[in-house]
Amino acid sequence: MALLPVAEALARVTDGLVPLEAERVALGAASGRVLAEDLAARLTQPPFDASAMDGYAARAADVTTLPATLKLIGVSAAGAGFEGQVGKSEAVRIFTGAPVPQGADTIVIQENAEESNGIVTVKSVEEAGQHIRPRGLDFQEGEILLAAGTRLGPRELLLAAAMNHAELPVRRKPKVAILATGDEVVPPGSELGKDQIVSSVPTGLATLIEREGGEAMSLGIAKDDPESLVTLARAGSAADILITIGGASVGERDLVASALKPEGLQLEFWKIAMRPGKPLLYGRLGNQRVLGLPGNPVSALVCAYVFLVPMLRRMLGLVDDARSLPEAVVGVAVEANGPREHYMRATSQWREDGTRVVRPLPSQDSSLVAELARADCLIVRAPGAAPLAQGARVRVIPFDCD
Repeated sequence: MALLPVAEALARVTDGLVPLEAERVALGAASGRVLAEDLAARLTQPPFDASAMDGYAARAADVTTLPATLKLIGVSAAGAGFEGQVGKSEAVRIFTGAPVPQGADTIVIQENAEESNGIVTVKSVEEAGQHIRPRGLDFQEGEILLAAGTRLGPRELLLAAAMNHAELPVRRKPKVAILATGDEVVPPGSELGKDQIVSSVPTGLATLIEREGGEAMSLGIAKDDPESLVTLARAGSAADILITIGGASVGERDLVASALKPEGLQLEFWKIAMRPGKPLLYGRLGNQRVLGLPGNPVSALVCAYVFLVPMLRRMLGLVDDARSLPEAVVGVAVEANGPREHYMRATSQWREDGTRVVRPLPSQDSSLVAELARADCLIVRAPGAAPLAQGARVRVIPFDCD
């Protein structure tokens, strides 16, 4: 099978994916979730004309010329507004956020007034509407303020709360089952035997999945035999996506495809023109998508950024699903690229004008997980790309994109 271009592989992986069904969750449990419906305000904010400052509510007509003296007739505080009406040459002591009493149309701030024995002496001219937040200044009841496909962070949840929503309609989290494979692989913290290595990829994948809004489920480590792999894969049959780690190449001990085909796996491809990450497997197992990542930790995580993240975003109905990759400039000259699309691990600095300057790490060896942790983005280089001079523009995938 010829190597599949990355763009075509990504199109196949995301083909037919639609937003998952909606569910309602409590406001306090909605952090990071994605709205399934447009959200309209359930009230008008502010619900009344409110004072923006501490001072005295009065009629502008009474304070257009100085000196002006007003009779103090009451107090309006937040949660305890003045019930009467402000008449000619009268004033009400008012505090920030309190309702402006009927009859008043301006606020004399306390720095511009003096009060003694129930008489307020005004020291400055105030215009009508001064220091008053009119009803509905922020938003109106029924106004749509948060659109479907919005990921809910602190600002959005603050707004939803202000809109008087105690529950929110959100997309169900995509369930992703993670299955590591290999006789040589053992869990972190194990006493390593001869020829054994630590299984690090599931931890990185689970973190990425959860950060992107999915729900990760670890199936454990399958031995290099079909029965072990099938048994664990069946335990994840309820997941929307099954991720296998390792065993994605076509080799004597690479068993993912051969073990899952009798279970109904419809294999679509298993080689892509990508570096790192050539042995990427993709297929469908009933309604489940199967993404077979390379066993190499760096290759696996890079492939997850390139393929799994767009899958999750499509299933969540995110409005930035068709995101275009941001651009940066390279801080050093870069050699010509080979025949596969290259995802170069890089670090970033920012100029004063906000330009991102990226530099590839000295070694692009796909076995170096410490180097991967140093990187904060991937430089994307097209197959056969010409050499780049320092200052040339490139596309990047930021690791801190959220």
